[in-house]
Amino acid sequence: MTRIYFPDLIADHGRCRLSPAKSHHLAQVLRLEVGDPVELFDGQGTAHDAVITDCARGAVSLQVGARRNEQRESPLRVTLAQALSSGERMDYTIQKAVELGVSGIQPLLSERCVVRLSGERAEKKQAHWQGVVVAACEQCGRNVVPAVNRLLALRDWLMQPGPADGLRLLLAPGAETTLGRLPRPAGAITVLAGPEGGLSPTELEDAVRAGFTPLRLGPRVLRTETAAVALLAAMQALWGDF
Repeated sequence: MTRIYFPDLIADHGRCRLSPAKSHHLAQVLRLEVGDPVELFDGQGTAHDAVITDCARGAVSLQVGARRNEQRESPLRVTLAQALSSGERMDYTIQKAVELGVSGIQPLLSERCVVRLSGERAEKKQAHWQGVVVAACEQCGRNVVPAVNRLLALRDWLMQPGPADGLRLLLAPGAETTLGRLPRPAGAITVLAGPEGGLSPTELEDAVRAGFTPLRLGPRVLRTETAAVALLAAMQALWGDF
């Protein structure tokens, strides 16, 4: 069933009109028609059955039906702190991280980042990444939309206090610790992944001082867009809902 993110109030058994962009997508791209069922979700955990009652290029209206209460959130509370990668790599990592259940995404600017963003460009990119998150939620069935935080310099972010009971993991090829050696965490998890060139030695030292445990994913060096995704999948298999 087609799923649509609708952040405004969804009234039980009421009516609603989609935005021009969403209307265009349903009517012109998906070619849906009057009478077709869709599912609305508000991003806070609530979803509703709905049926299309009017279907035009820029104005699709829906009759809202019963509320759905499916729980699809991971039992793991994971924040992905990902240093910027170039091209579509960052989009891929964010998309797959959402599919794998992360609860939040923190973009970071580190010394070896190929991409450099600031000011208005950073704000536009944040909005773009939030759109990637929404699309991933529409596809994978999540009813809670994770937030993409504003871009921060890695050093500034490391100075912020983390959860007192949290596990902080740093992806570092060559590290001694592997995921299988760690006990199941009781609190939140933060995963820090570097850019294409990895974190600098100084950044690695700063992260360790901030409480991060260096972690390797086997004997092979994974690409930046693969590393965090692989770790998230492994954590879901060991500790989560896989």
